[in-house]
Amino acid sequence: MKRIQCAGSLALLLSMTPILPSHAATQVNVAVNGNYVSFPDESPYVDIRSNRTMVPARFVAEQLGLRVQWNGQLDQVTFRSKDETIVLTIGQNRAQVNGKYVTFDAPASIQNDRTMVPLRFISEVFDAQIDWIAERNLVVVTTPGHSKVVPGSPAPSSTDQTTTLQRGTWIWDTTIIQTDQDQILTFAQDNQLTTIYLQIDRDIPATVYQQFVRKARAKQVTVEALAGRPQWAFPDNHNQIKAFILWVKSYNARVGSEERFERLHFDIEPYLLPEWKTDNKRVVGNWMDTIRLLEKETKDSGLKMTLDVPFWLHLVKVPDSTYSMSAWVLEKVDSVVIMDYRNVALGNDGIVANANTIMKEASTLKKKVLIAVETAPNSEGNFTSFYTSSTGKMNAELQIAKEKLAHFPSYAGFAIHDYKSWTELDAKSKK
Repeated sequence: MKRIQCAGSLALLLSMTPILPSHAATQVNVAVNGNYVSFPDESPYVDIRSNRTMVPARFVAEQLGLRVQWNGQLDQVTFRSKDETIVLTIGQNRAQVNGKYVTFDAPASIQNDRTMVPLRFISEVFDAQIDWIAERNLVVVTTPGHSKVVPGSPAPSSTDQTTTLQRGTWIWDTTIIQTDQDQILTFAQDNQLTTIYLQIDRDIPATVYQQFVRKARAKQVTVEALAGRPQWAFPDNHNQIKAFILWVKSYNARVGSEERFERLHFDIEPYLLPEWKTDNKRVVGNWMDTIRLLEKETKDSGLKMTLDVPFWLHLVKVPDSTYSMSAWVLEKVDSVVIMDYRNVALGNDGIVANANTIMKEASTLKKKVLIAVETAPNSEGNFTSFYTSSTGKMNAELQIAKEKLAHFPSYAGFAIHDYKSWTELDAKSKK
């Protein structure tokens, strides 16, 4: 999904970001990736009308790696990167982003013959994180691929706790946990897995689940109870959902703490049904009712909920509104896994570009997102899977994607679909 296609969502997200405190005529300092920026001609300041930090266009552009051009006849300043072009007109509270208009709340202006632009708008369009350190009148800008550093702050202690990024996979053939437990968990350790999404088969004895979950936890791997099918979007199948949730609740209640499932994991995907094309509004409405049911049934259970979603879900709107389904879903669940099935990190249809919109929505809503890639054959084409590639190539692309996505507060790691095809790819790659 190209960034410019989410211009409307970008405007919504920008309107929801925290506003910097107002300090009339107070100058502010700016640091980019841990280094203070020098502004020799005109210093940044907080505009008292909009409460937005204004900075000289040319100097911030240089720090963010952008090209900037001034057109005196049109009173316009243009920023360019490899993928984006932003045109701001002096005095207007909207900008052209790759030819489409996005409205914002602080117009560009002229101060002492210098073009001043709102720092937050420019930075967020180009995927930089903005933080305000009030006691120091300091704006901290962190660009993709860099860790947040506040100049003058002590370095983090080696004992400081950091958030562990997740790395998950799906196991659909649950019968293998009866015969291949050690093989599964050895593969998990070798590939730095933190989470297994295990489809629940109620024909398998509870003692087998207990043993597997206990062994996994001993190796620092958590297990999520996985279920779902496209038909679950329809109310006729809600009893199946209730039965699944009840089974997990009952199981967790009667086993030891080290044998419990960490959370519920749903893979429903109603867009695979023929009705998605022929009666879309009804299917979306039913899917929303299903998610409301999931929310109700898991409330006060001690179980968190994860939902698998396609990367294009933000293009689907809540019926009779302009609100994206992805944002609506994020409000209802604890986290999502974006099925971002592409085999390259960069480019207009790469892993990073496709994930950006939902990552931004999740950051605003303070929810977590994992990015999933495919290793099985896919009828849509080889570009959707690493099936014809290798695990080395996959890991290299995921590292590039991590460097681009890690600045999002919502970023929680990666998931690889699925265990069977991944192990086959791994074996083929080692030959």
